[in-house]
Amino acid sequence: MIANHAEIYPKRVAVILYRPEQDADTLLADFTQDLARQGVRVGGIVQRNFKGANGMKTMLARDVATGREIPSCQPLGSGAISCKLDANGLADAAVVASRAIKRHVDLLVINKFSKQEASGSSPPSPKKCHAAWRTFTGNVGTTLLCGRQVVKEWWRDIAQRLPRIRAHSIPSAAIYRSSDPTA
Repeated sequence: MIANHAEIYPKRVAVILYRPEQDADTLLADFTQDLARQGVRVGGIVQRNFKGANGMKTMLARDVATGREIPSCQPLGSGAISCKLDANGLADAAVVASRAIKRHVDLLVINKFSKQEASGSSPPSPKKCHAAWRTFTGNVGTTLLCGRQVVKEWWRDIAQRLPRIRAHSIPSAAIYRSSDPTA
């Protein structure tokens, strides 16, 4: 949970709400990559989902600053019924986010907020977790629809304030994704 909500300028924290048919992961990955090319100091993680050679779905967390990929799923067999999340991978992703904060990035991306994050079990989203998100942030922040132009406009507002923001706090802004509970 965020320690002192009074210190946060609400518009600097954003959550992207998406529906299952929307690809918030690619939106965040492409957006942060474009910002990095423009010299914006980005940090944090984005999630990448894909099917492996064996046809099994897997997830990776990618460090947006370095491109390093962190496995976030355990390679369980097809008949496994236990949780496939890899606790070590989740912890590694949390370290990436913590380091980004310490580096005073302009934009911190924490690609997912869901059950694990709401319970405090991993770094901080599907819209179905929006109420938990609001609790986690103390109802601070901006809710964005899943669209490149919407995210660009939010960032444009933040970027205009960067010189003043950099002088007073870190990180400058943070963005998350959360799925739509009505989907």
